Parts: sequence; structure tokens; C-alpha cells
Amino acid sequence: MTAAGTHAARLRWLCRFLLLLPIIGCLNSHAQDTPAPQSNRPRTADQYFSQGMTMAKAARWDAAEKAFEHGQRLAPRDKRFPEELAGVAFKQRNNALAERRLRVVLRLDPHDDYAIDFLATLYFIDGNYEAALKYWNREDKPQIASIDSEPTPQVSPELLDHAFTFSPASTLSLPQYLSTRTRLRALGIFPRFQLDLGAREDGQFNATLRARELDGLGGAGWEDLAFLFQGLPFEAVEPGLWDIRKQAINFDSMLRWDDQKRRAFARLSGPWQGSAKYRWEWLTDLRNENWALRDESAGPAPVLASFNMRTERGGFDLASYASGRIGWKIGAELSNRDFRNVAPGAILTQNMIATGIELKQREQLTGVLWRVPEHRFVLTAGAAFEAAKLWSTPSQNLEKLTGSLLWRWFPREQGDDYEMTQQLRSGKIFGRAPIDELYILGLERDNDLPMVAHIGTRNGLKGSAPLGRDYLLQNWGMDKNIYGNGLLKLQIGPVLDIGNITDPGTALGSHQWMFDAGAALKLRVLGVGMVFSYGRGLRSGVNALYAEGLN
Repeated sequence: MTAAGTHAARLRWLCRFLLLLPIIGCLNSHAQDTPAPQSNRPRTADQYFSQGMTMAKAARWDAAEKAFEHGQRLAPRDKRFPEELAGVAFKQRNNALAERRLRVVLRLDPHDDYAIDFLATLYFIDGNYEAALKYWNREDKPQIASIDSEPTPQVSPELLDHAFTFSPASTLSLPQYLSTRTRLRALGIFPRFQLDLGAREDGQFNATLRARELDGLGGAGWEDLAFLFQGLPFEAVEPGLWDIRKQAINFDSMLRWDDQKRRAFARLSGPWQGSAKYRWEWLTDLRNENWALRDESAGPAPVLASFNMRTERGGFDLASYASGRIGWKIGAELSNRDFRNVAPGAILTQNMIATGIELKQREQLTGVLWRVPEHRFVLTAGAAFEAAKLWSTPSQNLEKLTGSLLWRWFPREQGDDYEMTQQLRSGKIFGRAPIDELYILGLERDNDLPMVAHIGTRNGLKGSAPLGRDYLLQNWGMDKNIYGNGLLKLQIGPVLDIGNITDPGTALGSHQWMFDAGAALKLRVLGVGMVFSYGRGLRSGVNALYAEGLN
């Protein structure tokens, strides 16, 4: 190659190099921005832990969280990582995540004092006192310094003191807290109350009862009228007198002048021997009702049978509220029934319209099967038995056995913005029973076995909902708060009812499983409630609108 050719080749190479300089610079810049290779990062769980602690001290919470998570994947049995991750979540104001991570710590080490106290404190901040007590009790906490009431109740201080199962200068346990709430509710004079815990600087706590108390006619001013006339839309008034002699002796009643179902009900209840553990109850119930049995509450459903029934009942019950976990009630009832204007059709048997005096004894047991305070979930069960003898012609005996399961769940960590419930109930009658002892599946103000698309009356007459001797019923519902200002509260939510009822040997019953879906709107004003519901029978296609009082 000549000298000139060599020189030209060198010039071409230099030009190409100069053109590549910007690209090389960009690559070099990108290489400087790229993190160090993985081999330069911590590779052991301890190294990740140290890196996470460094980031946490610098308040770099996202970086600390990533480092602790890397370490946890390498050492899933090391409690340090979920414990520090809980602290990071707390700093990021995510208490729910912090609580979940601390529960992981306690699964690894049930005796970690730091995790126990931290978790209990978080539940306390959320207002979930049941969960807080569950964990604090592991450390013999909390110590109660004082018990106060705001405002001061009118009820006898001695009776109120008996309702509290704990005292100052002692450790408050979860069973004591639950039992106290049960007894306060059973007094019947606190429709709304809170048993709050307040932290003190010395590490102890003050327990404070904050309650709205019923006294005299009920409340004050408009509240008295609200209690008295809450049944007015249903042609009824409900006079009451609460906390008689300041001993939580309560009288409540209902007078209904509906032409088709007149009723006069009265009940007097009070503490047994001045104790908040037990309550006695006297009641009387007088009814004059017109019945027309039909297959449906709407549409072309002819009357299958009709009658007028008059009943007089009087009874006594004694109930135990000694424990927050188990309760019982025993009682007796004496009644008389009389039937008039009977058109039996092909439905009514002689047993169903038997007249005469009936003596009944009854027992009831309820209990909490499972309580998960961390998730605000409670499962309860109940069973009831009744045995009666009716002196008719001829005389007849009957026994009734019922059972129930109910769970209630608040999905959120605090508050009652959402509430979900589901109840499963079943009942069976043995022997021969008059018609008013049969079970009824449907919406009716004297009935407690609802089906949202089956209304128990038509044209004001009872008998349009299916009835029988054996039933199985499932009620599911969810409530969502949509408005509240202290005086007024509004909730709405879906409902789903599934039921079946039979009466062997007769034409009564539902003849098939019933599936009702719908929604309910609940309204509370000045402590008085109403529920408006819509339901549709998924088998029958029947639509139902209904309104009733809300306890």
C-alpha cells in the first residue's frame, strides 16, 4: 500500500472514531447510572436486616420495607423481619398491615413481649378493645385506675356497681369486659352505650361508661314522643316507663287498634334480688285476630280457610346475664284461646282450632361458640325447648324444639361502616298443635322468622305466609352506613333469605324451597328505628314492599 493510501485509510478511521464518541459517552453515562451488579448487594438475611435498619433510621420507609422483605424471604422463620415490617407499616399509617405482620411474629414466637404490647396498642388505637384486651391479658394488663360514668346515670349506684365485673386497682380481663357489657345491656335502660378505656401517663387506664339512659317516659321532650308514637304508622302506640324507683325496673307495652289484628301487650321486668346478673319478667298478651289462609300474599290467591281467634296469655320468665359467653332463660305461660266464625275448608283440622286453657313451660340457652376479636367476628348458638298441655276436647300435648346459629362480622378494622350477618334457624313441633303455635315464614310484625318476599298479611288479615310444623330458614344481610349525624342514621344493604316449611299430613307449608332476594333501608331517628324492605321471590316472581319498626 502506498503512503498516500495509508494516510487516507487513517483519516477514514479517525472520522469513524469521532462519530462514535457521542455514543460511547452515552453508554458510559448509562453505565454510571446503573446500580451495582447483584453480586455487590447484601446476600445474607443479616445483611438485608442491617440495610433495612439503616434505611429506617433515615426514615426511608419504602427502601427499608424492600430490604426487610428480601431478608424475610431468605429467613421466613426469623421474627425480626415481620416485627420491623410492622414498625414500617405503622410509620406509614397502615395499622391494619402492621397488625397482620405482628400476628405473624406471634405465630413464630407467642411470648414476644414487644410484639404483644405493640399489637394490643394498635387495637386500642383502632377502638377494638376486645382484641386489645385479648393480647394485653397475656402480660397481666391493663391495670384499671378508676371507673367513671359520663354523664352520671340516674340508676341506683349500687345496682350499676353490680353490673361491673371488675373494679379499680385490678387487671381488666376480656371475659370481665364482655360480661360487664352483657349486664349493662340487660338492664334495659341503656339503648346506646360505650365502655371506653382511656390511657393515663402512669401506664394505667380509666374505664368510662358513656351512655344514653332511658328514664321515666324514655328520654326528654321529642324523644318521649318518639318512643310513644313509634308504632303510629301501624295503628299502634307503645307507652313505656323506664328505671322505676331508679332500680332498672322497666314497663313497656303496645296497644294496637287495627281492625283485623287488635292487640294489647304489657311487660314488667326488673333485677332479681337487686342483682344485675339475673332479671325477672312478667308479661301479658291479649289478641283478637282475623285470619284468612292463602297460598300467596299477592295475585290470584283464593281464601282456603278463615277464622277469628281470641287469645289471652300471661307468663313469667327468669333470665341469667351473669356471663358474657353463656346465657339462659326459663319460664312458664298460661293461656286461653277461642275460635269463632270458622270456615275450615280443606285446610284446618280439629287440632288446629282446639279451644281451651294451655299451660306451657319453656327453656332457652344461648352461647358464644367462637369469637375472633382481631377480625371482629362472633359466632353464637342458641337452643330452645317448650312443652305444653292444652285442656281441650280431647286434650292434647305438644313440644317445640328450635335451634339457631348466628354469625356477625364487621369487615373493617374500626367503626361500623359495614356489618354482615347470617343466621341459620330450624324448628320442629312434636304432638298436636293449635294453629297459633305453628311456625310462620314471612314478614309480619308479630313474627320473627322473616322472608323478604313473603308478606304474612293480605288486606290486613294474617295467614298469607306459609306456615307449618317443621322449618329451616337462612337469613343473610349486609348493612352499609350511608349517612349519620348523631340524631339520624341511615343504612342500606342487600338481603337473601332461603327457607322451607312443611306440615306433614296437611296441605300447609311452602311445598318447595323458597329463595327471596332484595334490599333493606334502615332509618333511626332519636333512637327510634324503621326498616323499609323490597323483596322478590326468585321462584314465584312475586315482588314485596314492606315497612316495620326496628328494635
